[in-house]
Amino acid sequence: MFKGLVCIITGGASGLGRATAELLVKQGGRITICDLPTSPGPDTAKQLGENAAFVPVDVTSEKDVKNALQTTMDKFGRLDVAVNCAGIASASRIYNFKKNQPFDLKLFQKTIEVNLVGTFNVIRLVAGMIGKNAPDADGQRGVIINTASVAAFDGQIGQAAYSASKAGVVGMTLPIARDLAKQGIRVVTIAPGLFRTPMMQKLPEPAIKELEASVPFPPRLGNPHEYALLVQSIIQNPMLNGETIRLDGSLRMQP
Repeated sequence: MFKGLVCIITGGASGLGRATAELLVKQGGRITICDLPTSPGPDTAKQLGENAAFVPVDVTSEKDVKNALQTTMDKFGRLDVAVNCAGIASASRIYNFKKNQPFDLKLFQKTIEVNLVGTFNVIRLVAGMIGKNAPDADGQRGVIINTASVAAFDGQIGQAAYSASKAGVVGMTLPIARDLAKQGIRVVTIAPGLFRTPMMQKLPEPAIKELEASVPFPPRLGNPHEYALLVQSIIQNPMLNGETIRLDGSLRMQP
């Protein structure tokens, strides 16, 4: 289905990013996995075979992202799709009245830096490479897919930094899609709900069961493969552009 397609995936060593890499490689795609040096990225690429490469990347680093793009060009000769899955979670109340401590400003800044600035850093750099492709019959040259969160819309107590970072990703989706329209590059964001990612798996099983009960239907956590299926649909459907799609089983987070 995607024979010859070349995709770069940040946060691609685990969770949503890894599921996306697995699906695209299985369907004939070629993948550059970008993740931290401490991630299982090398093993992930090895397991996916010759059509996958790993490059250690901090998404906030221009040098790292440019190195990943050069590796992609050297190994695969082009870039068609970028999927931004890299991100961090943070949780803190605005003010801890028992300890007389405000929210750690450095934690807020770090969350924004990775989730929002990091995503933008990748977008601005991959756009130049994708824009060099010859357009297809529809004038399309490629697709950029970002990852936000339902927390962008109904964040819980303690999620001020995380919600702000993901709301920023949602907010820049349409203007960037409009900006890149003349180059034939589509920009779409996915806002997942609760998914069985390594981050979520750290919770005790009773807590996971409680979270599953909060999802109307299906009443369970999402499977990373289901995120990958939406990535596939976005790549295939040329009319999906400038939009944020919730993938959450109709979940609405409670305070």
